[in-house]
Amino acid sequence: MKQWLRSQGGWWLAWLALTAVGAVWLARAELAQLHQDFETDARIAHRLMSQQVVQYDAVLATLALLEPGADAGQPEQRLPSVYSSILKVQRRARDEPWPDEKPAGALVAAEARSRSQQRAELASLDLGAGRYWLVMGATPSSYALEIDLAGSVPWRDWPMNPQHSPVRVSLQRDGQQLVLQPGRLGEGGWRFGLTKALASPSQPFDLVAERQVGWGELPWRSIAGWAAAMALLLAGLWMAQRQRVARRRAEELLRLGQVARLNALGELSAGLAHELNQPLTAVLANAQAARRLLDDDPPDLATARDAMGQAVEQARRAAGVVGRLRRVIERPEAGGDVKPLVLQEVVRSAMHLLAPEFAQRGVAAQFDAGAQAPVRVQAEAVALEQIVHNLLMNALQALDLVPAAERRLVVSVGRNGQEGVLTVTDNGRGISPEAMPRLFEPFFSTREGGLGLGLSLSETLASGMGGSLTAANAAPRGARFTLLLPLVATST
Repeated sequence: MKQWLRSQGGWWLAWLALTAVGAVWLARAELAQLHQDFETDARIAHRLMSQQVVQYDAVLATLALLEPGADAGQPEQRLPSVYSSILKVQRRARDEPWPDEKPAGALVAAEARSRSQQRAELASLDLGAGRYWLVMGATPSSYALEIDLAGSVPWRDWPMNPQHSPVRVSLQRDGQQLVLQPGRLGEGGWRFGLTKALASPSQPFDLVAERQVGWGELPWRSIAGWAAAMALLLAGLWMAQRQRVARRRAEELLRLGQVARLNALGELSAGLAHELNQPLTAVLANAQAARRLLDDDPPDLATARDAMGQAVEQARRAAGVVGRLRRVIERPEAGGDVKPLVLQEVVRSAMHLLAPEFAQRGVAAQFDAGAQAPVRVQAEAVALEQIVHNLLMNALQALDLVPAAERRLVVSVGRNGQEGVLTVTDNGRGISPEAMPRLFEPFFSTREGGLGLGLSLSETLASGMGGSLTAANAAPRGARFTLLLPLVATST
């Protein structure tokens, strides 16, 4: 399980990283869109309210310019019927008091300011109730409007739904506030804000818009879709990589298998030559002895002598055929292409190729050479790969006889003087005393159905590279194979 987690950890981290990047990108895009919508709505609201208050300035300026005569009555009193947001209109003629000055002195002071500034001025502001007086000082008459600011909002053109919109809109001045739209403000998340004065110098109210974006408003569906898409993409890449790794592993195993078969054929020819040379030599010796004996017999034995001579020639010819066969198909000498190799890398490559075998048998090989300096040996690459492959496969086959929960395989790399050392230790049943002397003989095998060529070939290859391969029993149980190879000479 741990090995699986380690092998899959990089893919999980990649998925988490891509999901996080995509989630941040989608969230930022959504927040940017929400902010843009908020600013658009807030600016439209500001423009509409600015148009309303500027309209009151225009009404007062028009009244001041019209200067109705004495017989014209009071036409300005018809304004509330035209503008529902104008509650009351007052007119003060020169040297007369304001008809109904409930805000004591406010209209008088505002009129004085209006004459000084030559524009309309605020008087008696009650922003909480949404009402104020707007005064225009003029000659021969001054005018004052009582305005319902809350009723001035043009709801038909309003860009937001005042009951359901999350945007809070208010008008503020001198610490007073009139909430036009309550919105929904809370804690956490992101807050947008816009404050802008209305476009009327006489009514400089600040329109304040606020928007609180909570976590629930983020595009979670899009984020989930992005996460699923990244999972599918990485799953496809993972499957493609697994297929590529499996294909490369199969190619490497096929290459090693082909080399192994050629080497085994060479070892087989050597074994056959070794096995056949002894009986052929005996035939040759017996035939020569028979000829010498026949020479002492009566002379009518020429035919026998010729027959024995032919037997001798056939025996020599058979020995020559075997020798030629061995020279033709014999394994090339190991060490023909010796070069510096890092022993740890060769072991890791062999373990990678045999990863399916380890997984099938439930064996987690212990090999930790990360903190160790590279051990560089002089060896032939294919020969060394085959030795390590054979040793690992022998260890796995030995562990087949052990319960799965007890299987242990330890691979270590080190130095011993001028030699690099590779040890492969298993906790199988070990090597019997009877098998130990013959362990590296050709065609000798302790495994049923085995050819008995793997260890013999590995020992021959090791010797051909100037090294050695030995075997011993491990304590308390199992076998240990030790490969020694010459280290690369360090330049001084």
